[in-house]
Amino acid sequence: MIRGRGGRAAAPSGGVHRHARDVALRATLLALVVYLVACAVADVVVIGHLGGSVDARLSGRLSALVKSAAGRTAAGRLGPFPATTQTGARDDLDDAPVFSWWVPTGSSAALALSAGAPELPRPLFGVSGTSGATIAGRPFRLAGAGVSGGRVVVATSVEQLSSVRSTLLVAEGAVLPFVLLTFFLVATVIGRRAAAPVERARQQQLDFTADASHELRTPLSVIEAEVGLALSTERSRDDYRASLERVANESRRLRGIVDDLLWLARLDTVPSAPAEEPVDLGALVGACVGRFAPIARQRSITLSSSGAPDAVVRAPAEWLDRLVSVLLDNACRYTGSGGRVEVTVASSATRATLTVDDSGPGIAEEDRDDVLRRFHRASPSPGGAGLGLSIADTVVRATRGRWEIGAAPAGGARMQVSWLRLNPEPPEGSRPAVAAEPAAPLRPATTVTRPGLP
Repeated sequence: MIRGRGGRAAAPSGGVHRHARDVALRATLLALVVYLVACAVADVVVIGHLGGSVDARLSGRLSALVKSAAGRTAAGRLGPFPATTQTGARDDLDDAPVFSWWVPTGSSAALALSAGAPELPRPLFGVSGTSGATIAGRPFRLAGAGVSGGRVVVATSVEQLSSVRSTLLVAEGAVLPFVLLTFFLVATVIGRRAAAPVERARQQQLDFTADASHELRTPLSVIEAEVGLALSTERSRDDYRASLERVANESRRLRGIVDDLLWLARLDTVPSAPAEEPVDLGALVGACVGRFAPIARQRSITLSSSGAPDAVVRAPAEWLDRLVSVLLDNACRYTGSGGRVEVTVASSATRATLTVDDSGPGIAEEDRDDVLRRFHRASPSPGGAGLGLSIADTVVRATRGRWEIGAAPAGGARMQVSWLRLNPEPPEGSRPAVAAEPAAPLRPATTVTRPGLP
């Protein structure tokens, strides 16, 4: 399913199904051509092999008769072959025996040398080499050669060969529908699965474009209106200054939105992440808290931090700095005057954890699953475009972190991210036992866990 704007689940468009069906049809037609070519090659190979066996039998029998005739001529014995040279007396025609005939020179009839041999038609008396013909209404393969006093002709029925050819064609025709149907269904399933991510990306791009257009339109409309009013009527110096201040505020907001969009676009399209390096999470958080201290004082917010000295992770430092900045900015924005924002860095045996707690309104349970989506804002209060936490989520996933979103002890929101430590402590039993890390208390609330990228 594709999640659309506002958390609505949208089914993949029919275009995906049509495209997958069209691709499957083309693939099935190609499979049909390949199948027919393969069957034709197999038929040629099988029938050719059987035909070669038939010709080899005829050649062997003909060679024996020619040799026998040569021996009789050398001994001065002419005339028809004796009955002892006759073969196939007890053969059945369906068993494809090799029949032989003696055709004396100038004779109008052929003498059968094999019992059960059909009458040899006169046009076949002079056959030489190997060829096909019809004898008594049945297909035969024949071979003949001249000998002293006449000719010898051998033949065998190839009805079984024709039967094998027919059986192959029937079997191939019977299997063909099942092969094509199976191939079409498999190709359709594969096509839909392959097209689903593309369609999902396309839908996300459409949603992103629509949301971005909406967010950018608001400050642009305000700027346009302020400039229009300022140009339409004469105003006092103070009025012009107030208009310029509103334009400046909207410009700053517009620039913030554009910066966030560019950062997300760069993160989405970058072929590979920046080089990872060991990052001391406590030191990085301390630097970020120092940058936000003036903002907190201006808003009468108490901003505090505490860090573990051994919370070292491997990740791009720039990305982690951006993540912490987004979380601090989000916490300070929604924490009222006189509130508190607490940043904690802790480490366990295998993981380093960053926790940002605030005393603001918190995040409702029904919004916790969507708060990380682009342009989603859990609070109606002005400020922000709903891109900050989306950037944070992208960084967490790209650095293989793990989200936990819940309630802070002071009643606001708790945003917590953990990563594998760079140098995890050895398993229990190979080092002195350490006290377990106390868990921070939470208000009764549903916690949303979002794993990072594999």
